[in-house]
Amino acid sequence: MSLETEIGVALSDTRIRLLEEIGRKGSINQAAKAVPLSYKAAWDAIDTLNNLAPEPLVVRVTGGRQGGGTELTEYGRNMVAMYRALEIEYQAALDRLSARLDEAGGCDVSGFRRLMRRMSMKTSARNQFAGVITGLRDGGVDYEVRVRIDERTEIAAIITRSSAENLALAIGKEVFALVKSSSVLLAIDPALRLSARNQLWGEVAVVHEGPVNNEVTLVLPSGRSLTAVVTHDSCRALGIAPGVAAAAIFKASSVILGAAE
Repeated sequence: MSLETEIGVALSDTRIRLLEEIGRKGSINQAAKAVPLSYKAAWDAIDTLNNLAPEPLVVRVTGGRQGGGTELTEYGRNMVAMYRALEIEYQAALDRLSARLDEAGGCDVSGFRRLMRRMSMKTSARNQFAGVITGLRDGGVDYEVRVRIDERTEIAAIITRSSAENLALAIGKEVFALVKSSSVLLAIDPALRLSARNQLWGEVAVVHEGPVNNEVTLVLPSGRSLTAVVTHDSCRALGIAPGVAAAAIFKASSVILGAAE
């Protein structure tokens, strides 16, 4: 079973099990092993859930006898409980539907479910945010769109006029903002002046090192996260490490918008 929003699958059984294990163990490493998932896949899932939800479901905690860990928020616990309750109702409804279809001559229920899954949107973009349009400015051939993803943060996007019309964009409409991690630059100097419209400050939470490039995840003040892929040498030159304040910088033209019918 999975719960879908207007922008695709938000919760799956694997993600719910991950949340449950975090609630039990207080450690994402132990929770990932129990699911099982890789440590990185677990954090990627948590980052996606926190970015799409109106409130964080999981937060990092520091201190204590073990030096810190992760825990479910009250909102996260409520989402897990709601999912499990809906799961029971969903299965009961599916059983009733199957029984009625059998009486009427049968129908491929599993085939229908496969079709619905195929129609769910998936994307390779590492950064995915749900938000509400707060600003629209007609630039003639294009539109500048401002999307509020939380109380503190807005993202600016530039899309063509035809795209804005096809998406039927309007103030107050919920949209999906996608930003590839390779389009995100990092900076640590607050005095640095750049033309890029989007400059989101946060704290480096995780650095996954590779032989050439590193994947760096910043946590914004709201608890949302944003990931950038930068070279290993650039990380070293900037002193990028967990706990360092940094800005995620990306052009408005690098933001892709999606909207439901």
